[in-house]
Amino acid sequence: MKSIDWARNETLVFVVIVAFCALAAISDPNFLSIPTLTDLMRNSIVLGIFAVGAMVVLVSGGIDVSFTAVAAFAMYATTVLLRDLAPDLPWPLAFAIATMIGAVLGSINGVLIAFCGLPTLIVTLGTLSVFRGSLLTFVGTLQISNLPPGMRDFSRWMMVRGTNSDGSFYSLPWAFAALVIIVAATWFILNRTMLGRAIYAIGGAPESARRIGINVRRTQFFIYVFVGALAGLAGIIHASMARISNPFDLVGLELSVIAAVVLGGARLTGGVGTLTGTLLGVALIVLVRNSLIVIGIPSTWQSVAIGVLIIVGTGLPAWQAKRAEARET
Repeated sequence: MKSIDWARNETLVFVVIVAFCALAAISDPNFLSIPTLTDLMRNSIVLGIFAVGAMVVLVSGGIDVSFTAVAAFAMYATTVLLRDLAPDLPWPLAFAIATMIGAVLGSINGVLIAFCGLPTLIVTLGTLSVFRGSLLTFVGTLQISNLPPGMRDFSRWMMVRGTNSDGSFYSLPWAFAALVIIVAATWFILNRTMLGRAIYAIGGAPESARRIGINVRRTQFFIYVFVGALAGLAGIIHASMARISNPFDLVGLELSVIAAVVLGGARLTGGVGTLTGTLLGVALIVLVRNSLIVIGIPSTWQSVAIGVLIIVGTGLPAWQAKRAEARET
């Protein structure tokens, strides 16, 4: 039987989640209930999809901060398109359109990074502003509350629905299945295909990856198209579940997403990252964002808490690496 590796980020994050839940349960006995659990799962859908994409980018040695702008653009543009041209379009086609818009926007990042050799952070900071500015200038700035029927129909589909013993209502939308499918598909790509090995290889050592025959440019281009597609899908899911399409939504979520991925063990230097750790990081961030008030901490401390988690999540692996280096010497 293997002993528990307390140095792994996944283990530490899991312990923090358990401790946080215990503290919240002491403050509010109803915290560990089915309605609370389904609320947390619902709130993790969009953040989780974003985090899967962000993890793939970090593993490859890059960083992407434009995915929320891609999501907002795809979400709002698809809603406007359906409202004005095809209001009766079924939701699978609407979701496909949003995913394709996201992939096209992601390909812009891919071309600039993979084929022009520009730094990932600078490119995605620039496209973040370009995509957001283009959305607000050319597409629209008004909230759309009367969503097309297909999107409204999707929002009503529930995997689980019921009433707790105390009369409280709970439900979990089928959108959660999208997160499960995306995680499964990404796990397969990363762990069972040559493409996945190439992603890890170029994150660990790009030059070495080139020498062994990996097409670094093609792999990087795929990564940003993939992340864009996930962002587009996350955006349309967000609008459907919220039952409103707001071009100002999702902005600023980058910090929470990157925090979740880093807390899960992905390194900013690339080559390291797991979906298990990423999902644990998402769970912790969702707990922090939605449950601070339960344990008596004002919600205004949310950003402070997430910032502290980022510092701890990045600082702890660096400290461990220095200790290991010192022991070797």
